[in-house]
Amino acid sequence: MKELLKELLLIDSSTKEGANQAVEFCKQWLIEHELQPNLIENNGYKMLVCEIGEGETTFVFNGHVDVVSGKKEQFVPVEKEGRIYARGAADMKAGVAAMMFAMKELSNQRLGVKIQLQIVSDEEIGGYNCSGYLVENGYRGDFVICSEPTQLGIALQAKGVLRLEVEVSGKSAHGSRPWEGDNAIVKAYKVYEKVLELPFTQDSSEFYQSPSINLAIISGGEVFNKVPNQCIMSLDIRYLPGQNPDVIVEQIKNISGGEVRIGLNGIPVATERDNLFITRLKPVLEKHIGGEAVIFGQHGAADTQYFSAHGIPAIEFGPSGGNWHGDDEFVEYESIEKYKDVLVDFIKTY
Repeated sequence: MKELLKELLLIDSSTKEGANQAVEFCKQWLIEHELQPNLIENNGYKMLVCEIGEGETTFVFNGHVDVVSGKKEQFVPVEKEGRIYARGAADMKAGVAAMMFAMKELSNQRLGVKIQLQIVSDEEIGGYNCSGYLVENGYRGDFVICSEPTQLGIALQAKGVLRLEVEVSGKSAHGSRPWEGDNAIVKAYKVYEKVLELPFTQDSSEFYQSPSINLAIISGGEVFNKVPNQCIMSLDIRYLPGQNPDVIVEQIKNISGGEVRIGLNGIPVATERDNLFITRLKPVLEKHIGGEAVIFGQHGAADTQYFSAHGIPAIEFGPSGGNWHGDDEFVEYESIEKYKDVLVDFIKTY
């Protein structure tokens, strides 16, 4: 498994072309191990689906091979003190490699369920072209595991994503006489401060203290000697399961005094603790880690959202690592082996 992972890491999959190459590599590996992957393409993005087993229940193993950009040297894996350092090591080629090996091990056994491996190439830019496309075309299953890095914990929930542009208008004036104008940038920031106090920001839940609000971009002004009369403020809001995005938008409209445009609305994920698949997975995981399984909620979004939108229980569950999207991204190799064994043993319980 280590060699498979290292070969995957050598592929710079931070571009569409590179990510497609990584999918093609996975396809060839699966074929060489007597599996039958089906290559699918949508809007120029490649993905593969590979099925084994038989039965009425289908489990989906979903993983992405695209990564964020990195330095050239980050695409040369370095093994040190039980860790493998490279771009995409944790997020999430380690999880993909483990799922591929799990498929290989399980393919020679008589299974009471179907397993559908999905390897996609666009999760880092939203997942619409691959996982979103697969779900809309019937590749859904009854329970979904996305192998995002979770330190071998089970992420039952994920926040929703709401990206908004708030346009605020002011009044132009000469830069030497700002009191004669109405600075749109200053007004926009005051709106942002009001957003932080809106009722939706006070909500909390089992896994989250509150929603999060990131003032991501402020666009306004033309020249030094003119008071800006327009400003567009971009907000990245991660809202809680159970919150209504329409209510959030309405609250912001009421205090903004300007136009509010929705750029993205990704729904939250909220798989229940007592879901039958979770109650089956948890003891298997605890056996392998020798302790109580950590159950938590993710702050970011993943491709689980597309399955959750159709009422399919989905979790993020993957190996241990750190610094994903950072300069020293790494994965703990021992955790990859444990993760693969958990997947195999979990399926064997059926």
